[in-house]
Amino acid sequence: MAEELFKVRSKFVDKVSKPVLIQLVDMLLQDRVLNDGERESICEEKSRADMARSLIDTVRKKGSKASKMMITHFEQKDPILFSELGLSCPEPVQINSHSQRDEPATTVLTAEDFWKKTQNDPNVYPVTKASYKSRVALMITNIKFSNEKMNRAGAEKDEENMDRLLSKLGYEVVKHKSLTGKAINEAFIEFTKHPKLKETDSVIVVLMSHGKLGAVLGVEHDDENPDEFPVNSIYEHLGPEKCPALLDKPKIIIIQACRGDQTGSVCISDSGNQAEEFLHPAAAGDLLEDNLRFVHKEKDFTSLLSCTPDTKAFRCPARGSFLIQYIVEIFNMDADTLYIKELFRKVMLRFESFAFKHNRQMATIERCTLLKHFYFYPGLGDTNHS
Repeated sequence: MAEELFKVRSKFVDKVSKPVLIQLVDMLLQDRVLNDGERESICEEKSRADMARSLIDTVRKKGSKASKMMITHFEQKDPILFSELGLSCPEPVQINSHSQRDEPATTVLTAEDFWKKTQNDPNVYPVTKASYKSRVALMITNIKFSNEKMNRAGAEKDEENMDRLLSKLGYEVVKHKSLTGKAINEAFIEFTKHPKLKETDSVIVVLMSHGKLGAVLGVEHDDENPDEFPVNSIYEHLGPEKCPALLDKPKIIIIQACRGDQTGSVCISDSGNQAEEFLHPAAAGDLLEDNLRFVHKEKDFTSLLSCTPDTKAFRCPARGSFLIQYIVEIFNMDADTLYIKELFRKVMLRFESFAFKHNRQMATIERCTLLKHFYFYPGLGDTNHS
């Protein structure tokens, strides 16, 4: 396949359009044929021809498998030019293969089988088809601010991408845009009254704005008159006291916002590790029994934040924030078989090689109190089985 790309290299460079090139680059990034650095290098080429030349040379040097993936995507995106160049379609996967499956034909069946396989596992949060159809998510995206210099270019792309992903995972998305801190709080209060919460198996909250450590900024924020929504309020609103309908159900929080103004990178030197403080649990004799039933104030949460404390989160005006890009990429690839903690870990792993000049960003999982594995089972609600 690499040889086939080499044969059509000249005509490809001459004739492929820039929109098709951009689509190919994005698809090959999602396939992990390209990494972030290679994508940026290709997209930074000044002319369309240079961009095409850089893409085809980068891919064909990676060998037959990478070339095959590019040819497959190229046929989908520009079938007329594909035919004109005389490229041949890569051979489809054999149906009777023992090691591989025809994935497009078995996606729904796989979701059904995987769901049946895991539902009797006591270490997995229960999901029924009825609860799947009752899923609901809250998404708040702050884009336009009173101070226009704070407007978040690219946030529309984040909103679009997350809306599509959440819908694919079976969630009805309650959307709000450009809210003050007070309005964000009111949106959470209203969300806790949503009629689907009683039947749902989980909720997802996506909050995207500017931020600082411990707070997300409202759209009327300025230095003299802060407009903030405390992150801690999320856990209070969705906890058992204010939202008993979500008791024992996974509550997944995703926050795209800065948490400070530091860059997230540091020059390192060898040094000893400091001892960590260890807190011992209370002795059994200190506990008293009561006839009342007490529940944990905060349980079954997990949160993925775009960066570590005191550091910045970065956003591309054309493609949106890196956190949302990576979430969409990983979830689209692996949400059918991986549980939420592992999905979040893989998103964090994508940041390991993230670099923009001297800047670094590392997503972080915080306040995780999930006691079991939670699987999304995308497509389960589309099956007709009982």
